[in-house]
Amino acid sequence: MARILKGKEVADALTAKMQQDAQALKEAGITPTLCIFRVGERPDDLAYERGAAKRAETVGIAVKKVILPADVSQEVFDQTLQSVNEDDTIHGILLFRPLPGHLDNEKARQMLNPAKDIDGCTDLSLAGVFTNTKTGFPPCTAQAAMEILHHFNIPIKGRKAAVIGRSLVIGRPVGMMLMHENATVVNCHTRTVDVPSITRQADILIAASGQLHSVTKDYTNPQQVVIDVGINWDEEKGGISGDVAFEEVEPFVQAITPVPGGVGSVTSCVLIGHVIEAAKRAAK
Repeated sequence: MARILKGKEVADALTAKMQQDAQALKEAGITPTLCIFRVGERPDDLAYERGAAKRAETVGIAVKKVILPADVSQEVFDQTLQSVNEDDTIHGILLFRPLPGHLDNEKARQMLNPAKDIDGCTDLSLAGVFTNTKTGFPPCTAQAAMEILHHFNIPIKGRKAAVIGRSLVIGRPVGMMLMHENATVVNCHTRTVDVPSITRQADILIAASGQLHSVTKDYTNPQQVVIDVGINWDEEKGGISGDVAFEEVEPFVQAITPVPGGVGSVTSCVLIGHVIEAAKRAAK
């Protein structure tokens, strides 16, 4: 049976450290502040907003909400976002995307001040990931996967890592973050020939294709650590499941994250941690 790498344990440890950091900033006269910037009332946005706000409250940072109607004009949207960019009392901005179709998603992404881009979506933030410099912040999900490996003392240096997926949200950033820690990384994608033959050789497998139960036992080996980033609706289960066929893979590998209860539960912690780090940088 595999070791189950539960996100709650990681989240609890991160939360305890963040509470100390937030308190230290408050004692220095700085209140770390998150701005939740939302257009419309998408149910998935509202669910993530509740989780982020609850985590912020637990840690002790302030939350401001900027809520615009779904039919807001491009001009008003741009003006509002720019005003938040320029507000020195706000340290981090969580901009919910995709925006409604009449708004320019690409323009909005690039308008964000990288210093406040706590979810790593601007080009400058992504450049910081690739150059391993503190320009903006890495995407929260990618960092959450790394936090799990660190917390459970999974060796990275010198190990082989395979990442299934090449998105800018997780696949490419997490591959680069693993490389910065001296792993040998292969990014597999939809045009990769015979993915299982590659992933079977890996010590660490990051599954981030967004395809329900697409990673079976054939993709793994008994010494492997599997990080399942997938969030998919499972009709048969009537709930959320990952990219990994958990019941098939779990008895075979060395360690694995569950879905739910794995990477997702760490992501909101990373988001709040980025707000605190942004407040520290602003103070300097």
